[in-house]
Amino acid sequence: MLNPNLPEPDLLKTVLQPLLEDFQYWFGRSRSLLEAEEISFLGSDGQADLLARVMQAQQEVSTAKMLLNATDGKVGVEMEVLMPWHKLLTECWQVSMRNRMEKSNNAQPPQVG
Repeated sequence: MLNPNLPEPDLLKTVLQPLLEDFQYWFGRSRSLLEAEEISFLGSDGQADLLARVMQAQQEVSTAKMLLNATDGKVGVEMEVLMPWHKLLTECWQVSMRNRMEKSNNAQPPQVG
């Protein structure tokens, strides 16, 4: 008999697989931004720190995805692991939005008055 406290493997694959793929996608986009552009408001140390955390999270997500695939969906990911990834992505999104906004403000021609 299955342990009622453990999720069904099909459910894990249905929910967790796309979630891990989303994490990979967004961490990849964040990494590309952090590697390609100088983000002045972060400073070089802040940008290097954020990039290092994104790279670490990418490795963790890849490991979780490999375990999920290797066990045919019998291994899940604890919320204590998912939440820091979510918080890191939120931080990356905020950096990206602010960076885009600052670039947009700097690109507008001066107003004649």
